Amino acid sequence: MPFLILFSTRIHSRIVSLMLAGMLAAGSHGWAQLPTGNKAKPETTARPVPVDSLGRQTPRGTVQGFIKAVGNENYARAARYLDLPVRMSGKARRTGPQLAQALQQLLDQQGSLVPESLISNDSTGKVSDKLGSDLDQVGEATVNEQTIPILLERKNIPGQGMIWRFSVQTVQQIPEQSALMEQSVVNRFLPKYLIEKKWGGVPVGHWFAILVLLMVAYALARLLVTLAVWLLGAFWHKARQERISQLIQAFVPPVRLFLTVVLFTAASGAIGVSIVVRQSFGEIIVLIGLVAFLLLMWRLVDVFSKYAQVRLLENGQAGRLSAVLFLRRGVKLVLIAFGSISILNVFGWDVTTGLAALGIGGLALALGAQKTIENFVGSITIIADQPLRVGDFCKVDGVAGTVEQIGIRSTRLRTPNRTVVVIPNGQLAALKIENFAFRDRMLFNPTLGLRYETTPDQIRYLLGQLRLLLQNHPQINPDPARVRFTGLGDNSLNVEVFAYVDTTDFNEFLAVQEELVLRMLDILDESGTGVAFPS
Repeated sequence: MPFLILFSTRIHSRIVSLMLAGMLAAGSHGWAQLPTGNKAKPETTARPVPVDSLGRQTPRGTVQGFIKAVGNENYARAARYLDLPVRMSGKARRTGPQLAQALQQLLDQQGSLVPESLISNDSTGKVSDKLGSDLDQVGEATVNEQTIPILLERKNIPGQGMIWRFSVQTVQQIPEQSALMEQSVVNRFLPKYLIEKKWGGVPVGHWFAILVLLMVAYALARLLVTLAVWLLGAFWHKARQERISQLIQAFVPPVRLFLTVVLFTAASGAIGVSIVVRQSFGEIIVLIGLVAFLLLMWRLVDVFSKYAQVRLLENGQAGRLSAVLFLRRGVKLVLIAFGSISILNVFGWDVTTGLAALGIGGLALALGAQKTIENFVGSITIIADQPLRVGDFCKVDGVAGTVEQIGIRSTRLRTPNRTVVVIPNGQLAALKIENFAFRDRMLFNPTLGLRYETTPDQIRYLLGQLRLLLQNHPQINPDPARVRFTGLGDNSLNVEVFAYVDTTDFNEFLAVQEELVLRMLDILDESGTGVAFPS
């Protein structure tokens, strides 16, 4: 999409310049021949910017075209991707096709190219490489024991427009074919028929060699990583601790993949596998490296979130577990989005178009997903304010239950009937929440209804015995612990007991309450009165 926008802008600017030039020319020649009263202006025709049939309008297109041409052994076509110098001292006898073939041989034996997905696909090239707006480095090679960059240069060619080609500087440094090795290492060990038989312009043996090399690189990487883990455990005592061991294990699979990529890339260039084959596997190598990075981030998120949960439990801050779980999900969603975009980019999809579409359609999406955004904001509010946490027993809008999960969209409560109630977080953030898990003690507040036949002396005796009961019980908090005769009810004489039980365990509270109520019934019998019945 950026290329299309830039391309369109250049067409429009070219049209405007041509129109202005035509107007000036007409003013000096043609307009003098028109009648004075004629206000008509001469028509101008804009010359469109030519589209290069070889795909050289971007650095990636140039590299792809060159690799395809040499893979087809069409060196005359491959030469058109080189910026051939007018004169080359000592090399004037070499034609363009010979230079293209020599460049291929140089890259096969002593050079490498950047994977195509990492080469700029913009007509302006990579502007962040500090090489200028018309130069891009796409690889490197070793010539006379010196490393030289493989450069592309953009020039304006009459009739072809702005195109990218291998620069004159790079072409001039291509050594004579006689200076290169006659046979690469891989060709020395391959049978003759695997060299003579070709597929895609490359000896079939090179394709087999690259597959074998990939498997060997993985096996060697696996062996090296296993040995490194064993050495850490043997010589570093902290590596045997559970937390450090989990952290080390999180690195094992990603490092194994990274090491496979490094070994494979180095070995394939060292043994002289054809640059055509290596470029074909370049996208796979980039994909493996990307997967290794994403896998490392994913595993580190799990390790650190688990470590944070253990620390919170050790410090008695179980209420913050919900925040940890929420952050873990959020980071993983970001990793999934980043990985998806990156993988699509590796396979050549124009992700900038999708991102631009997301930006343009963001407002419409926000309007159409108001509830979703409201729930997401509500979840952030719940995590930050923590009115409830996973494991808390709460009552929300008349629904009582234990919090099982606080998600991005909703919160789940498990009711005493073992059913699950799902409440959207946007709605939950605005409701009244009664959280029983925050209680530091539990209320004991029964009311005794005595018969109207009860005498004042019986009431006085009853009040005294009940107060002694509360004072002598080890789990009743004395502040406050009161027993009061509250007055005359419709059917009974009411005595209110108000006290707190020093426990937050509901089962323990039920046991204390049971004990107190039974003892109160005993005191009623001793006082000579009883509980009133409705009449």
